[in-house]
Amino acid sequence: MSNTAGVCGLGSRGSEPVPMGSMTLYPVPESVSRARRWFRKLTDRHKLSCSVDDCVLMVSELVTNAILYGEAEEPWRVRVEWWRVGSALRVDVHSPGLPSHVRMREARTEDVHGRGLGMVDMLSDSWTAGPSPFGGTMVSFVVDDAWL
Repeated sequence: MSNTAGVCGLGSRGSEPVPMGSMTLYPVPESVSRARRWFRKLTDRHKLSCSVDDCVLMVSELVTNAILYGEAEEPWRVRVEWWRVGSALRVDVHSPGLPSHVRMREARTEDVHGRGLGMVDMLSDSWTAGPSPFGGTMVSFVVDDAWL
């Protein structure tokens, strides 16, 4: 598991990304549970062979981070997109703010926050953070062999 630079090649193995779905969410706490429900519902028909529960947890963590750390002077939204790239699943979460602010922390036992990217790092095959094509930040994770 590693933070892999360059979203284009993430999990691609030479395959073009095929869009599978997306959602746009308000930057409010209720959007985290909405993201979990909708991701599960909208990916169900695609018969993923990876752990959907792990993917839902990672989506939840990235949407939470986007809501907590997104910064904009005007109204904004969190955008979640998921792609099939060969046999891999790639999920992108877009929010406003600076990509340089994304970092994995070492949370202490008593810390309430600070474990999200660590979980994404453990559960995904790779992840990355960088500029979003919409402006702001995009954090992505890839699960290899999501389809057998």
